[in-house]
Formats: sequence, structure tokens, C-alpha cells
Amino acid sequence: MADQCATGRTNDLRPLAGLRVVEFSQMVMGPTCGLILADLGADVVKVEPPKGDRTRYFKGPAAGFFATYCRNKRSVAIDTSSTDGQAVARRLIEKSDVMIENFRPGLLKRTGLDYDSVASFAPHVIYCSLKGYLPGPYENRLALDEVVQMMGGLAYMTGLPDRPMRAGASVNDIMGGMFGVIAIQAALAERQRTGRGRYIQSALYENNVFLMAQAMMYETVTGQPSVPYSVKDSPWPVYDLFDTKDGSKLFVTIVGEEQWQAFCRAFDREIWLSDPRFASGQDRVDCRGWLIPEIASIFKQWAKAELSAVLEKLGLPYAPVNTPGDLFADQHLNASGGLADIRLPDGRSARTPLLPISMDGQRLQNRSDPPQIGQHSQDVLNELGFSSIDIAKLARSGAIAMTTG
Repeated sequence: MADQCATGRTNDLRPLAGLRVVEFSQMVMGPTCGLILADLGADVVKVEPPKGDRTRYFKGPAAGFFATYCRNKRSVAIDTSSTDGQAVARRLIEKSDVMIENFRPGLLKRTGLDYDSVASFAPHVIYCSLKGYLPGPYENRLALDEVVQMMGGLAYMTGLPDRPMRAGASVNDIMGGMFGVIAIQAALAERQRTGRGRYIQSALYENNVFLMAQAMMYETVTGQPSVPYSVKDSPWPVYDLFDTKDGSKLFVTIVGEEQWQAFCRAFDREIWLSDPRFASGQDRVDCRGWLIPEIASIFKQWAKAELSAVLEKLGLPYAPVNTPGDLFADQHLNASGGLADIRLPDGRSARTPLLPISMDGQRLQNRSDPPQIGQHSQDVLNELGFSSIDIAKLARSGAIAMTTG
């Protein structure tokens, strides 16, 4: 696999180098799992049907799925419905360390690529299934992020009363892929001792329930029902969205005693420091009905940039309300190297967020752009021991497809 991206930059930070992962997945959850492993340096071979992963052709809000989750991967196009294609897939799995799949329950059993079949010829492989539900009464149901957000309480906590609302990102798909990576790495560590693989699962619904642990425990501890964040009382003195003079909005928090004192002194409200109504943080919470409109009137006199500069100097946590498109110009992301240059499969240049981690101060880079359909079919099959004649025959039969990068 090439270690140089389209821009010519190189990066040798590959802690999982030497690990081969075969990814049978689509949409978000499985590709996220593969992306994390690929960014960490694993050789992730994405198996696509000859016509390509369907997310390549999505439009509307899902138009960016493939480009977002398929960098640093190699593409092999295999028709797993054919006998020859299944044989190629089995050879690939046998020569891999990890297999990822996120298809509906029972689908891979038809092609002999289910866990029991794989374990019979490749017992060393860590087989990661990413599903809607873990084993139990719901395990054969199909699920989407919205489905589990509704049944798992997240939509209730996000929306207005009687108007549940989906969170603005595929939170369960992405986190479900992350938990898949955690389990894979645990199974790899175990395999160093035992030499055997594991069947591991991660699921959307259980991920969502884990997100709700705080709210569930709140109900246990207090005996009170959870209240959506849109209308719940804040447990903090100041934890609110404020208008500025130029029509922008800033989210500002003033929580601790030092923050409160700094705010009062900077905005000519030192008299509040001796006001018994505001003697403690809980007192200020109790007086939010009066205090928040007063602070709102103060902030309304300031333009966004000026107010941001003061809050920054004071060390008060604050944030503008950005759109996703605003993030391309974010000074921190650009200065810290948090956005990577990639070339899309259609040839256009783009920028995309890197994994939100650093290692010894280095970010994990884009080493290779999202691949064309079957771009690496020939290379991978050569590595598996197929001759040029074998590969040409497989291509003629339609068992595999190849394109050039």
C-alpha cells in the first residue's frame, strides 16, 4: 500500500503496521471501524461488489459517506455470490488477522462467510460483527441510527417534549465502530497468548443505551424522570446561549468560583461578589431566573469578536455556534493539522477531519486517498498467491473487477 497521499506528504506513524484487516461493510458503522484501524496503520482491504459500494453513489445528506470513511484503505472488488468469488474471499480472510462485517443478520451465511464457516478454516481470525442489536430478543431486527435513538432514549433527551429529535450526527454508528475497534484490540492482545481468534460484536442499540447511562442513573438516584435537555433546568449557574450585538450567538459557561469572580470584575459587576443572593454556586443556580437575563443584557452590548476576546482572556469556556462548513476555516483545526487533504474518487480535492487523537504530538495522516472500485484487486490477489493467469481468468468470469488508481 502506498505511503504517500496525493499531496506528496509522508508519515511513518503506523502503530498497527503489519496487521491485515478485511472489511466487508457498507454505510457508516463498519467503515468507521475499518477507518480507525486503517488510520492507525493496519492494511485494511475493503471488499466491494464489482459495481462498487453503494455509498459511492449516495446523494443528499449521505453523499459524503464513502469519501469520509474509506481513506487509507485498499479496494478489492469481488462477486461473493459466485463460487470463484467466494473462494477468493476465503483466501483473503485466511491470510488476514481481522474480519469486519456489518451486513444484516444471516446474509453472510449464504456465501459461507459467516463466523462458524470462517472459524472452521481460519481459527486465528478475529471476526467482528457490527449489528443493530447484540444477541437477545431483538437480534434479528434491522436497525438504523434513528431507530435506536428513538427506542434508546436519545431522541427523547435531544428533542422537545412530545417531539423527539435525532441527534445531528450518526453518533451510534460511529461510536459502535469505535467500540468494535476496542474489542478487536482486546482480542488481538488475547490472541498473542492463545493463538486463537474471537467472535466479537458491537451493536447500535446497546451503544445508545450506554450513552443513556447518566440519565438512567439519574432516575435511579433521584427517583425523578429524566427531562429533555431542551427544557431541563441547568445544574450550573451560567450555562447558556447568549445573543451578541452583531446578531451572532455565543455559548458561555460560568461555573466555578474563580470564573464567577473573573466575570464580575471584568464586566463591572463587582457588587455581585458581595450580594448574598450569589454567595455560592447553588445560590446562583437558584437565582438563574433573574441572573441570566441580566448577563444576557451585558453580552448583548458586545460584538461577537470583542466578547470572544474578553472571554478568552478570562479563561471562561465559550463557543460560537458553527455550522459544519464553518469548520473548514477553524483556526485551531488548521493550525494543529486536524484536517487532511484528500482526493475524492471523482478527482476533486477536499479536506476531511483526521482521527481526534495524537501520538507523541503527531496526528495520524491520510496516506492514501479513497480508492477506485477494485483499484487494488490485482495487487492483493498477487499477495495471496494468485498468478497473473489466475487473475485474468477471474476477471473474465466476473468473479473480480479491477480498475487503476
